[in-house]
Amino acid sequence: NCPHSQGSQYPPHPSHPNNPTPSPTAPTFPVPPPMAPLPPPPQGFWTRFFPAWKRLQELVAGGALGEPRVLRGALAFTLGDVERVREPGLAGGALLDLGGYGLQMATALMGGAPCSLRAHGVDETVTMTLEYEGNRQAVLTCSMAAELPGGAALGGTQGWAEVGPGFPSHMNCPTELVVGDRRELFPLPPPSQPLNFPHGTGLRYEAQHVRECLLQGLTESPVMPLAESELIARLLDEARRQVGAAGPEGGSPGAPSPTA
Repeated sequence: NCPHSQGSQYPPHPSHPNNPTPSPTAPTFPVPPPMAPLPPPPQGFWTRFFPAWKRLQELVAGGALGEPRVLRGALAFTLGDVERVREPGLAGGALLDLGGYGLQMATALMGGAPCSLRAHGVDETVTMTLEYEGNRQAVLTCSMAAELPGGAALGGTQGWAEVGPGFPSHMNCPTELVVGDRRELFPLPPPSQPLNFPHGTGLRYEAQHVRECLLQGLTESPVMPLAESELIARLLDEARRQVGAAGPEGGSPGAPSPTA
């Protein structure tokens, strides 16, 4: 069980309006000079808006799988020839490029912030283990040095489900959902233009959601709220710190710049 009074060592970000005092465990972010209040910045993860993902969330919310107990997922591509992921100054590394997709699944399906996070490896291949209340666990791997099917499976007390169990339906852009012995398909609309990435037409679902939010006058997505975006960013920072990943200036995340 979580040894923390609030169930997690990952409280709201110190600059968040709901947290008036800085947290000693939160990583340090640059603080801009005072200015007029602005709406929250946009939040991402196109995965959240794919029909297959929505179906999985409906199953979990409806209790079809029972209590979620175990989440395991792996997203890996051979990206050695992609210069961007090799450059710390361009936010390179497996964690920032791929690690967030598994973490967003954990925060959504396992109940928000974990009690603890342990990361193993170097920022080329990393496995994160997240411990949740009630001895529940998420184990997530990301790699830019190998190819994997890219699926993620959620096990509950009454059943299991898996999203994206094979190319091109990866966990970050799923069009297939396996629930026990049943497979459900969610084909994407055909593209009208050449694509840069497999399943790129799935970006339309996120764009449609943004439009719906704007039409309703919303400044924050109820599907991907700002607090959850901040939580995922802090979890990534902590994982990068544990594996010694270099920050944009060459130092570890949260550490002073060597040129400061």
